[in-house]
Amino acid sequence: MHIRWLGHASFLLTESTGTAVVTDPYADSVGFQMPAVSAHAVTVSHSHSDHNNVSAVSGSPVVYSTVGSFEVDGVHISAFRTYHDQQKGALRGDNLVFTYRLDGVDVCHLGDIGQPCNARICDAVGNVDVLLVPVGGKYTIDAELAKDYVDKLMPSIVIPMHYKTEDSAIDIEEVDEFLSLFEDEQITRVEGDTITLDRTQFDGDFETQVIVFSR
Repeated sequence: MHIRWLGHASFLLTESTGTAVVTDPYADSVGFQMPAVSAHAVTVSHSHSDHNNVSAVSGSPVVYSTVGSFEVDGVHISAFRTYHDQQKGALRGDNLVFTYRLDGVDVCHLGDIGQPCNARICDAVGNVDVLLVPVGGKYTIDAELAKDYVDKLMPSIVIPMHYKTEDSAIDIEEVDEFLSLFEDEQITRVEGDTITLDRTQFDGDFETQVIVFSR
């Protein structure tokens, strides 16, 4: 399977069969334009414009924006409800956490989660090979709370998202504070925006690795 970071909290997840899913497509208000992509499905964690620009994705995708379990051309998708803030949604409403299974690899996208990790969330996520976690704070969890999610969910690969980049217009933190919570040997900076993963990579002992894309 391939994971391509489209910017902000948006990724293109593609199974070896060609089935493609886009997460949280964003509007130009983030400070840059959503890349032109096509998909079979789009998942939307919540209704804010930097996460629900479904019209930016071509291919007449099925849109998933509710709690439930779904399947699209062999890719399994599940969603459960969490909060966008630490006041049970009183400030910014609800947030959906999505899990995906592509080519036997379990991926979790935390959306704009704003609450600390707890036992209910851990149970709902279950096994996770790749964790897509917001780290920019202010509108989501910050670096320390994101690290706590990593420690409790114990993914093999962590990909930070929803942080300030050079062209970002959103007032959130950069990725550096999150990265400072890991050992240097755990961090891999990728030239480009895509990685390819195989189920066999997750067999046996595997120390958590943080993948940082460049745009």
